[in-house]
Amino acid sequence: MSTSKRLAKYALYFKRPIFLGLFFLTGAVIAELSGPFIAKHFIDNHMTIGNIEVKPIAWLLCIYLILAMVTAVLRYFMFLYLQMGANRVVQKLRQDVFGHIQTLPIQYFDNLPGGKVVARVTNDTEAVRNLYVQVLSNMAISLISIVGVYIALFILNWKMAVIALVMLPIVYLWMILYRKYAAEYNGVIRTKIADLNAMINESIQGMGIIQAFRREKQMTEEFDKMNEEHYDFQRKLLFLDSATSFNLVNTIRLIMFAIFILYFGTRSISTGTFVTAGTLYAFVDYLTKLFNPITTIVNQFSQLERSLVAGSRVFEVLDITGEKVLQGIMPRYEGHVVFKDVSFAYKENDYVLKNISFEAKRGETVALVGHTGSGKSSIMNLLFRFYDPQKGKIYIDGVDITSVPRQAIRQHMGIVLQDPYLFTGTVFSNVSLNEPGITREKAEKALKAVGAEQVLGDLEKGIDEPVVEKGSTLSSGQRQLISFARALAFDPAILILDEATSNIDTETEEIIQNAMDVLKKGRTTFIIAHRLSTVKKADRILVLDRGIIKEQGTHDELLELGGIYDQMYQMQAKSLNRKLSV
Repeated sequence: MSTSKRLAKYALYFKRPIFLGLFFLTGAVIAELSGPFIAKHFIDNHMTIGNIEVKPIAWLLCIYLILAMVTAVLRYFMFLYLQMGANRVVQKLRQDVFGHIQTLPIQYFDNLPGGKVVARVTNDTEAVRNLYVQVLSNMAISLISIVGVYIALFILNWKMAVIALVMLPIVYLWMILYRKYAAEYNGVIRTKIADLNAMINESIQGMGIIQAFRREKQMTEEFDKMNEEHYDFQRKLLFLDSATSFNLVNTIRLIMFAIFILYFGTRSISTGTFVTAGTLYAFVDYLTKLFNPITTIVNQFSQLERSLVAGSRVFEVLDITGEKVLQGIMPRYEGHVVFKDVSFAYKENDYVLKNISFEAKRGETVALVGHTGSGKSSIMNLLFRFYDPQKGKIYIDGVDITSVPRQAIRQHMGIVLQDPYLFTGTVFSNVSLNEPGITREKAEKALKAVGAEQVLGDLEKGIDEPVVEKGSTLSSGQRQLISFARALAFDPAILILDEATSNIDTETEEIIQNAMDVLKKGRTTFIIAHRLSTVKKADRILVLDRGIIKEQGTHDELLELGGIYDQMYQMQAKSLNRKLSV
């Protein structure tokens, strides 16, 4: 289905205010176009040279005033209802896009910068809004006005009305030629806007690194280059718009008036009959009223094309296959996890996990260790069903997780990431994520359980302390503990700690370690860690190397084995001793 048809389908969701607006618009056009007919009648019947009847002219002025007031009132309601309908359409479109984004797989966001996603939801939908609010309303007004003018012209003189019809194919042909070039320019412009948004977003997020490495000038130059490319295509579109605006219509207007004068002049000379003053006035008035809406339509070509290009970009997102978010409640599972011959690749045939098999029983703590790129985080991504394996199966309590909706599987899982993300709000809202079932008491209990009181105690408002985006005003330890409390408050059956202690100081790490014994009761815990000192108490340690489990066992068993784990542990121990000696 074409973009224009899909946008029209959205308009039908709110057809009542739109149809009401068109109804009032029709009434306004009728009221406005009846004026020249009334004027013609008064001029032909009550105005002659040397004899002007005052009373009829007074009536004419009164009727004109009444018609103007009626037109103004009808246009007010027309504008009101069309704007209401347009705003409702765009509101639904934004809701659909944002809601659909929540269902998209993680790999979609891996391949598209956040700034570009934001551009689709905000800039592109705003351009679509201009289609409904500005383009369609103006075109509806203009088209109804044009139809009304042609009806009036046919009533006055059908031959001249037929001649005036020549303008329509000219304007239509011009629109086809315009869209041929404008579509290309607008497509590039919308893409460049998304690129600019992505770069701005990336620069803001990484401002610390930019300034620390003195890359301000380079980033500015890259932005200027991208901005210059955007300007070049805007300039090309400007030249195209200039050719399709007032100049085109004004030329056609002059040609039509010349034809009009020639027609009435030759007719009067050949037949000896002269057109009445009222008819002459009405024709001039109607031709003026005809060209005004045509000018409006031509001037809307540019915005129409921009809106259609933006609409196509919005529908590109909606066309990506998502997965419906289910709100149902899944009974809490035990947490018995089994990986059986699992192989996984982010890119086709480039496997980062190869024939992974292991078991984690309920209440056990399983640690995943290995060098960067060994596949530790990939295992957790599969368990959370951020991705699905190409080969093998993953079971929770004997159930293949691919047979259960993703949201249902995650309902009883909790995760603490290496770089926890905090949302704008308060400490409490970041622990509860506004989940109705998590009360202040439950949130405070979770914070206390992870030892956060010792670290958050100096916050002036405690659990109600404001948190800005990403928690930038809090220390890394504070952010991590809030994230830890968040996972605990949701009472997961499976808890995942992904490098949860790598970015915090030794004192805070000790607080978390002390809380671990409490947290592990009744739930299966997976720990991904670089610091091997944090996994000593794990029931099983899996040592990964290039996507393969090379060793597994307890801390003591692996040290006795004298393999990869023992080498890693000895290296970290020596590094720690050197730091302590310094």
